[in-house]
Amino acid sequence: MQNIYVMKKILIVMLGVALFACSRQKGFEIKVDVKGSEGKVILEQRGIDKWIAVDTADIVDGVAVLKGEVNMPGDYYLSFSGQRNKMLIFVENSKMAVTGTVDSLNQVQVTGSATHDEYKEIDNQINQLSEEYMALYQQSREAIMQRDTAKAEELMDQVNAIYENANQLQEDFIKNNPASYVTPYFISNVQYSKEVEELDEMVSALDPKLDSVPGIIAIKTRIEKLKTVAVGQVAPNFTQNDPDGNPVRFSDIYSQNELTLLDFWAAWCGPCRAENPNVVSVYNAYKDKGFSVFGVSLDRTKDDWVNAIEDDNLTWTHVSDLSYWQNAAAQLYAVNSIPSSLLVDKNGIIIAKNKRGEELRKTVAEFLE
Repeated sequence: MQNIYVMKKILIVMLGVALFACSRQKGFEIKVDVKGSEGKVILEQRGIDKWIAVDTADIVDGVAVLKGEVNMPGDYYLSFSGQRNKMLIFVENSKMAVTGTVDSLNQVQVTGSATHDEYKEIDNQINQLSEEYMALYQQSREAIMQRDTAKAEELMDQVNAIYENANQLQEDFIKNNPASYVTPYFISNVQYSKEVEELDEMVSALDPKLDSVPGIIAIKTRIEKLKTVAVGQVAPNFTQNDPDGNPVRFSDIYSQNELTLLDFWAAWCGPCRAENPNVVSVYNAYKDKGFSVFGVSLDRTKDDWVNAIEDDNLTWTHVSDLSYWQNAAAQLYAVNSIPSSLLVDKNGIIIAKNKRGEELRKTVAEFLE
């Protein structure tokens, strides 16, 4: 009798284990039901310099099913045949569903992913702020057209405050959720506004389980690069060709001047072109006192580059390898947005970074006068 009782207990335990094993989701399954989509749906992950396909499925009767397995939850992107836009989706090993319409991918609903739910809660708040931001920005533009400068400036102050609020939402999430798989995504959003010390502190506070997230690996690599180009460090040397094809070494420029602005820019960059008149003004005011500029272009074609130099009257030394964002000097200096600049003394010591407008003039004046 006792043996029968023991056997029943064993069978119950084995049945429970079997049911538990069956209930566990092995890999992900994403049912995509997006009206208006045709052909194929593609699930991709952003690589360093290209998109990496994870799975592709045919759309049959308006529905496609993507399957696979991820090592950890993370940010992926869905795209559809004939559509340029991609939609962000946080994928984890679960049964998920994506519903909506192909011409409104920003409103598509995602269910079945707790990680995506985390992201969406903050994203909804950011979108609400963005609507307020754009409305006030448009009002500011209208005020400028009406020559009401005071009102335009007041509105832009409100725009900037809302922008900072959106950033603060993400930073608060990062601080309060150091183990979330959404956190690396938000860090990637705010990283470019951070000094290297602040960014390093932010990443160091994360749960160690996030160390293997590709985005965190990339950010840590960038941090190490940024440390080599921080204020007080010797600027890394490099050589690129000028418009005539002659190689020019950066150290040959800064060693001949008391202060040199290393200026990363491009003909296609609106903010760069808007800043150029200010750089020209500071250059003309202080070139006889030992100030110079060394321009590094992230252009892709020589004609665009040379025409912009002439059009903006940039009379200092210019170099480029015409490799766009893969420009070797930009990579060396961890440049991810332009305009980007450093001020370097005649010994190559970096004394300031990203000084623009009146800040550039003031910094140059304080150093040379």
